[in-house]
Amino acid sequence: MDYAKLGSTGLDVSRLCLGCMSYGEPDRGAHPWTLPEDQSRPFIQRAVELGVNFFDTANVYSDGTSEEIVGRALRDFARRDEIVIATKVHGVMRPGANGGGLSRKAIMTEIDNSLRRLGTDYVDLYQIHRWDPRTPIEETLEALHDVVKAGKARYIGASSMSAWQFAKALFTADLRGWTRFATMQNHYNLIHREEEREMLPLCADQGIGVLPWSPLARGRLTRDPVAATERSGSDAFGATLYAASEAADLAIIERVASVAAARGVSRAQVALAWVAQNPVVTAPIVGATKPHHLDEAVAALELRLTAEEMSQLAEPYVPHPVVGY
Repeated sequence: MDYAKLGSTGLDVSRLCLGCMSYGEPDRGAHPWTLPEDQSRPFIQRAVELGVNFFDTANVYSDGTSEEIVGRALRDFARRDEIVIATKVHGVMRPGANGGGLSRKAIMTEIDNSLRRLGTDYVDLYQIHRWDPRTPIEETLEALHDVVKAGKARYIGASSMSAWQFAKALFTADLRGWTRFATMQNHYNLIHREEEREMLPLCADQGIGVLPWSPLARGRLTRDPVAATERSGSDAFGATLYAASEAADLAIIERVASVAAARGVSRAQVALAWVAQNPVVTAPIVGATKPHHLDEAVAALELRLTAEEMSQLAEPYVPHPVVGY
C-alpha cells in the first residue's frame, strides 16, 4: 500500500479509503442493501491487512449503525493510533427542528453522538456532508474550530458543494483565524467530470486533499449497462446521479471495457486507476461488498495507464448536469 499526505497536512493516509456506507443494519436508515455486522467485519479486517489505514463513514449511514459497526471492528483489528477515522455531519438524525444541518447546536450534539457510536475519543477527520444554506458559514466554521480545539477532531473536511461555496469557506476560516478545511470529498469519476472545471483546480491551488466518492460510478463503470445488482435496484440516490446521462455514458463504459480487455484486468481496476492517476486526487473512496472488491482496488493502484489510454477513456465525455449535492 502506498501512502500520501492528506492535502497540506502532515497526516499520512493510504492511497485508498474504505467507504463504509455499505456496512450497517439493513432495517435501519435508507439503504436496505447494506451488510449487517457479521458480514461487514471481514471487509474491514481485510482492508487493514492490505494496508488501508483510512476509513470513511457518516452519522447518517444506516441511522448510525455504520459508525457502530466500523468502530467495533477497528477496535478489534487495528490500533487506534495507526488508523484514520473520518465521519460526517449534516443529515437528519432525529425528528424535530434541530435534528440535522450544520448549526452550532447540531454540530456539538452530533460530534458527541458519533464519538459514542465509534467508541473513540476523537475522529481524525470530521466532514460536513453537504453545504447548509440555512446556517451562516461563520457559525458552522466556528463550531468546527471549537470541535478541533476541544480535541474531538484532528482535522476538518467538506463534501460536495459549489466551488464558490468552498472558496468562501476557506477565505472565511483564514480571515477569522479558524481551522480551515483540509479535504474535499466530491463526486468524481469517468462519467462525471464536472469537478474538473472549478473544484479540482481550486483544491490544487489551496493544497486541499481530494477524496472522490463513487469513483466507479456506483458500479456502472464495472459492468455492462444491462447487468443489475441488488443495490442498483434499490438505490434511489444513484438513479438521480446517472439516469439523465445514460446514453452519453455508454461510450465511456465501452472504452473502459476495451482497455480492461486489452490489459487483462477488470473494468473496476481501469476506472479506479484513471481516477487515482489524477495528481490532485489523494485517495478515492471505494466500497467493498464482495471478496474481490478490495483486492481489485489495491491492484488498481499498481496499474499505470498510458497517456494514450487515459486519453482514450476520457475522449467521449460530454458535459453533464452537476449532480450529487
